[in-house]
Amino acid sequence: MKNSKSLLPYLFKKLLRLASLLVALCIITFALMEKSPIDPVTAYVGADTKVSLEQRENIAEHWGLNKPPVERFMSWFKSMAQGDWGTSMIYRRPVVDVIGERFVASLALMLVAWIISGVLGFVMGIISGINEGKFIDKAIRSYCYVLISTPTFWLGILFIMIFSVKLKWFPVGLGVPIGILSEEVTLKSMINHLILPALTLSILGVANICLHTREKVIEILSSDYVLFAKARGESKKNIVFNHVIKNVSLPAITLQFLSFSELFAGAVFAEQVFSYPGLGQATVQAGLKGDLPLLMGIVIISLIFVYTGNLIADILYRVIDPRIKEGQQV
Repeated sequence: MKNSKSLLPYLFKKLLRLASLLVALCIITFALMEKSPIDPVTAYVGADTKVSLEQRENIAEHWGLNKPPVERFMSWFKSMAQGDWGTSMIYRRPVVDVIGERFVASLALMLVAWIISGVLGFVMGIISGINEGKFIDKAIRSYCYVLISTPTFWLGILFIMIFSVKLKWFPVGLGVPIGILSEEVTLKSMINHLILPALTLSILGVANICLHTREKVIEILSSDYVLFAKARGESKKNIVFNHVIKNVSLPAITLQFLSFSELFAGAVFAEQVFSYPGLGQATVQAGLKGDLPLLMGIVIISLIFVYTGNLIADILYRVIDPRIKEGQQV
């Protein structure tokens, strides 16, 4: 009961920070789009399409592009606060509908990659830590160092060349087969299209969890209580399961939740490489074609998604160890 009461002021402060971050990020995103060399009207009609000056003015008036920047931003912000996020210039649909559809696809991709990377990284980190200095430890560390320096798009292209073009095990891209109605798409075909993008994201996400877990395992194995357990005659297996895993689980879980931002950033590249119809691909399209309503909506959803991961990580620490307060330990 006491912990729940102490969490309420903390959550209130976090919500205030989220609100201030949302406002600041919206202003920055709008300002950057205003300074962008991309002409929204030209992007809307297409660079190869010739339209008259009158038609351009009508298009600009329809989308409110002829108004001063401050007026446009305040109009959008007021509508967004009332629940109307506007209409996407690219998809000609409400922004909420586009984001909802794309976010479900991206969430499936990121969730699979998040679970795989967390489990693999945790297991590999424990194996590497308990075998410090041995061949398997050196091999795992070398593997992780290579992964850290590997760009997401390069690994995705490599997977396409090997598993799609050469071996023909998986489709080259997209989220569903081409030329098939949505009601005819099976779960098997959706999973088949999901495997390569998810594998790309999960493999790259393994390194941080693995290396962090390895350091914690080495630290725990050199602690006094583990040395005492060895003196009592406990086997290595019992020490790992009774002491190491229990003590290293919380930091690993916390780091996993903190990886939401990296996961989302990686998803943008992976979705572009595999033409996967998720939120990352919509972000790139909105930026390149000057679709401000869609881009602003994606920015808001992305910030909430990343902020939620960080908040869950903070709450986990505060609930399990009440001594940990915001920014310090007492």
